[in-house]
Amino acid sequence: MDHPTSGRIEDRAHLFPVRIYYEDTDFSGAVYHANYLKFFERSRSEFLRLAGIGHKALLERPEPLAFAVTKLNIEYRASAKIDDSLIVRTRFLSARGARMGLDQALLRDGTLICRAAVEIVCIGAGGGGARRLPKEIVDALAPYLSAPDI
Repeated sequence: MDHPTSGRIEDRAHLFPVRIYYEDTDFSGAVYHANYLKFFERSRSEFLRLAGIGHKALLERPEPLAFAVTKLNIEYRASAKIDDSLIVRTRFLSARGARMGLDQALLRDGTLICRAAVEIVCIGAGGGGARRLPKEIVDALAPYLSAPDI
């Protein structure tokens, strides 16, 4: 009961609630642009956790793994403000080879605040380059893969 929320999965999309605090804003009272990336990162991590893919478990594998963002295209449509209650909607679009493709959106009462197209690569946590996604990760994500919004 005293655990942070992991959000929920609905129609293959992960919905993660976010509250905007003073520390998230800049001098104008709007959310500082880089903080949107933090909200997206938290949502991706919680989606993976709900799918049974915890970061701690990845690091404890015989060959430790992690994820790194390799591409990010973000579009800002409106400003989030202090005390806003928002939802981060995350959809996994693909999981092939070493890469995963995602679509993430930040919504206020269903209105789009910003959106990001994200590519993540699986890497060896102890160094080295990209690693093929283990079958158990691909299998865990398969039920949640969505078609991109057009």
